[in-house]
Amino acid sequence: MLRTPVSQRRLDILEWLKDPVAHFPGRHHGCPAEDGVTAEAVAAKLGVRRQVADTHLELLADIGLLRTKRIRRRVYYRRDEVRIAEVARMFEKGW
Repeated sequence: MLRTPVSQRRLDILEWLKDPVAHFPGRHHGCPAEDGVTAEAVAAKLGVRRQVADTHLELLADIGLLRTKRIRRRVYYRRDEVRIAEVARMFEKGW
């Protein structure tokens, strides 16, 4: 995780996913607060192509800050609050 470069886009994504209902429009399947949001929704919010959003989301998922859930053919992303709290505690202790 420490080797992953900091990106304002990734920080924005993490911030938006704290309250996905407020930052992403509703959809037909699932609940943004419970299931998460798709790469398409993140791409629209960032104003980038879906592939760019996919890269950011997959990186955040790979380092454990996001969890994924597949519903039908789509992957939904949401914050892993437990992991984020663990990382925050490590940095607070001067790790």
